[in-house]
Amino acid sequence: MPAPRTPWRSGAALVLLAALTVPAVAFAAASGGPADVPRTDPAPAAAPDAEQPVREGGAGSVVDQVAAFYGAYVGARSGTPDSVLSGALRSHYLTREFRTRLEEWERKNGADGVLRAQNTPRAWRVTYDNSGAGHTWTRVRLTWGDEKKPTYTYLSVQSDTETRLISDIKEESAG
Repeated sequence: MPAPRTPWRSGAALVLLAALTVPAVAFAAASGGPADVPRTDPAPAAAPDAEQPVREGGAGSVVDQVAAFYGAYVGARSGTPDSVLSGALRSHYLTREFRTRLEEWERKNGADGVLRAQNTPRAWRVTYDNSGAGHTWTRVRLTWGDEKKPTYTYLSVQSDTETRLISDIKEESAG
């Protein structure tokens, strides 16, 4: 059984996340790839026919910011949920005004407003959707259930282009 998450352990996790993110972002920026296009080049295979996806991002990419947030947030909410870490992630990635609206939505709906659900998904995927008028929209697909019969929910996530902070999340249809 894993050890319970304490405020110290959550703080240590945030420090570790920051320590790993800065070099990774610097490496990705130095690679010369476009900032908003996720790379899926195969990594060097451990076995001759094995192919592993490469994950990298850029500090200036709104899409990468949303992906980083959802990756860390789903991790913080999985298993024994870490409310200190998930709260710190909200403070770092969401606008103050949106956090206020999100808390109100959660009181009304009795669910996690970031995930728009009471449970935690087993996987997530973020793709660019649109941009204009100082905002970028990404589409987040949350994967639920087992691998043989997955179900999906979709969210439209609005970010402020200048700050790259998430300023709204809405449920959207699968189509």
